[in-house]
Parts: sequence; structure tokens; C-alpha cells
Amino acid sequence: MSLPSSDTPLYNHPLPAIEAWLTELGCQQDRHNLHCWKIQYPAWQGELCLEVEELIVHYFSQAAQPEVTRSFKYSLSRQDIESAVFTGP
Repeated sequence: MSLPSSDTPLYNHPLPAIEAWLTELGCQQDRHNLHCWKIQYPAWQGELCLEVEELIVHYFSQAAQPEVTRSFKYSLSRQDIESAVFTGP
């Protein structure tokens, strides 16, 4: 499935396109909570959840730092969300 342009708000992406995008970025869908995706990087890991009104990201640092939670409205472009989420906590 082809993705809309990266400057398109996320709410204009069909769900299969969002799922394909997350898979391309190396995320793995949670088998028990299908709306949540696991993210794993060397310096941090996280969980991204596609909620009703926003996308919520919980970051879990490998160090002894507290968990960080951020939320992003679906009105943001896919590129803005990708830049904000995947740079880490």
C-alpha cells in the first residue's frame, strides 16, 4: 500500500497505511493490544498507541531515567510525528 505524502495529516491516512508505515520504521504490533506498537532502539524503547483522538508514546529509557509519555494529535503530518516520536525521549 502506498502512503500519502509525508506532509499529509495522519488523520487522512487509512489505518492499513499507518500500520505499514509503523512496520517500515521497525515497530512491532502488540499481539494482545492491536492498537499498540513496540519500538526498540539501542538507547531507548517505547510503546506507541493509536488512541481515538491522539497517538500516545510511552518511552522507557535503558538507563535509570523515569518513563516519559507524549501525545500527538492526528492533525500533525506523518513527517512531523515521525520526527518527534522517533528521535526518542
